[in-house]
Amino acid sequence: MRFIHAADLHIDSPLSGLGSYEDAPIELFRTATRLAFSELVNKALRERVSFVILAGDIFDGAWKDWNTGMFFVRETARLREAGIHVIVKRGNHDAELDQTMSLPLPDNVHVFRSNAPETFSFEFTGGVKVALHGQSFARAAVVDNLASSYPPVIPGSINIGVLHTGLEGHTEHASYAPCSLEQLRLKDYQYWALGHIHQHQIYNETPWIVMPGNLQGRHIREPGARGAVLVNTEHGELQRPERFFVDVVRWDVVHVDISGCTTREEAVRRAAQAFEKAVEGAQGRPLACRVQLTGKSEAHAQIFGREQQLRAELTAQALAVARDALWIEKVKVQSAPAVDSTIIASRADALADLQTLFDQAKQDPDLMTTLQQEFELLLSKMPPDVFKQDVSALNAVKEGRLGELVAKVAPSLLDRIMQET
Repeated sequence: MRFIHAADLHIDSPLSGLGSYEDAPIELFRTATRLAFSELVNKALRERVSFVILAGDIFDGAWKDWNTGMFFVRETARLREAGIHVIVKRGNHDAELDQTMSLPLPDNVHVFRSNAPETFSFEFTGGVKVALHGQSFARAAVVDNLASSYPPVIPGSINIGVLHTGLEGHTEHASYAPCSLEQLRLKDYQYWALGHIHQHQIYNETPWIVMPGNLQGRHIREPGARGAVLVNTEHGELQRPERFFVDVVRWDVVHVDISGCTTREEAVRRAAQAFEKAVEGAQGRPLACRVQLTGKSEAHAQIFGREQQLRAELTAQALAVARDALWIEKVKVQSAPAVDSTIIASRADALADLQTLFDQAKQDPDLMTTLQQEFELLLSKMPPDVFKQDVSALNAVKEGRLGELVAKVAPSLLDRIMQET
């Protein structure tokens, strides 16, 4: 007997922001969550598993049309033809009462009810008995400890708890259906199939308490490989879950240390080397990456204020390295001037005077007022699509944090002036 444990499919999840980049592979990203689930089904068929557990958030919310449900029916029907059961727990994104559409599911799909815990029992080849315990979410914001009311173990069976939970201590995700690891351990189930947190982790081995992570990264905050776990049994004992990957496109943050680079061209070439490693790590999958330039460098002065040109040059390098398999989501310049401010201050010239002006800007109300007036005029002329962009410097201007903006920009501006004079 073997089974697959997956969670957080988020089928047809909208991928926001992609349309603002002309080079984005929109169609691939739009269908990525579907393709990942199809790959999961393929894996289940190849491995001839007994059942597949989907521990919540199969869908991303209410369906926009019937096609979302039709896709799920079609894929689970493939499993039905192979005699594979599908155990479904609804989570916060696909809570029962929040769904406005529904379709009859194949008879191999078993969905936990939401008003009380429920147990599905099966007996497989060799006399292996399995009892799966769970309760679906009725509404998205379930704050009750559902695990506390799960039934006791069924003797003679492998007992598996299916739970969509934020777990205590995890602040990154909403604490829906909160519980503690100690509480799960004391339940005496052999396996806890968790969902909700999008990072893979094995929290405990006796019993196994496992979070598989989501099937497909949907944005830059979900970088790296994504998939599910396969669990085998030997002599009636569950073996260590084996992670496998089904994501069809991958996200990554590519850090490029430009320390020692003397020109922008050299920094771009160094980025190309980092791209090659990132593409290799994606294992043949298309890669969407955010490029972060770091380190102290003479090249910083040639990069500062020329982000649009830099992005174009990095995109050209990406095309050269992997053609259409590498897409740059965003470029963030976090590098710094090679020359320290103390060196500029010791020059005793106009540049040093300008640095002193910047250093004292916060305490100069007349300068702050003048800057505020100039920036307000600039904002009033800015195109709406540019005004709405989430850019740190632009946000600082809109929110009146001009002192903070001056302090951040001053070193780069001084470096640029120094190298151009």
